[in-house]
Amino acid sequence: MDSSIFHALQEQLFASHAVAGVGSVALGTAVSYPLDTIKLLIQVGSSSSKQLTANQALHRLRTLSGYSGLYSGFGWLTFGRIFGLGTRFGVYEILTAFYKDGREDNYVYVSEALMAGMAAGAAESLISSPFELMKVRAQVSSASRVQSSSSVAENRTVALFTGRLLHGYTPDLKALNHSAGLLSILTTKHPNLIGALQEYPWMMTGSGRPPSVCNVRRPSDIVSLEGWGAFWRGLRPGVVRDSVFGGIFFSSWQFLHQAMLDWKAVGMQPEPRFQNISLVGSVTRF
Repeated sequence: MDSSIFHALQEQLFASHAVAGVGSVALGTAVSYPLDTIKLLIQVGSSSSKQLTANQALHRLRTLSGYSGLYSGFGWLTFGRIFGLGTRFGVYEILTAFYKDGREDNYVYVSEALMAGMAAGAAESLISSPFELMKVRAQVSSASRVQSSSSVAENRTVALFTGRLLHGYTPDLKALNHSAGLLSILTTKHPNLIGALQEYPWMMTGSGRPPSVCNVRRPSDIVSLEGWGAFWRGLRPGVVRDSVFGGIFFSSWQFLHQAMLDWKAVGMQPEPRFQNISLVGSVTRF
């Protein structure tokens, strides 16, 4: 076969696998996402004195946001899974390619699959962590908004005021200077009082508490108020979780695949020399 035709077929095969993977991730996420929303609301809304049930969580969500609230943050999770799964399988294939390099049988051992899977899981966690944060905040907000007319107007006022306190917005210098003047009489003076107020803008509201996550949902607001590190908050347990899952997933797949090949080869004379099958759809050869 001509090399140009072979490369063209390979590119078409890769594109078809990519499209099929994106479609399957989107479909699977769409079907299971309402259950994920209910699970999260039960985890967040329950306490030691009161256990929130699935019916109560669904009723609250339907009352505050309607049935569309079941899919709040759906886009964030879909993109996170697409990029995360692509990273997981991509890193695994790259690492196992080094393991198989120079081997006649193109085989990956279970221990090698375990190590490559753990590295792939850690990389997936780094990619998907920001999307998980945005997804969780959207789900919590869907069960926290009050939809009455007076409350909507009040929430919009609070949201606008919170937005004006973020770094991306030019504050009212007159009000800022007035607040700085009131604090300047303190015996211990801050070298940059204006900058300190902008770092902790909620102190100017009188509440002394940071804004609710319902008012800080957009990526630009999160970066402005909490910094880039907020996207990877809780990264260490996430990396451990995904590393363990990735290692067990790939190593068990490799073990079970080889076990099935050995079972099919029982009684064959001579025994065939099976070559490793790629997880992204390459053809098994004998």
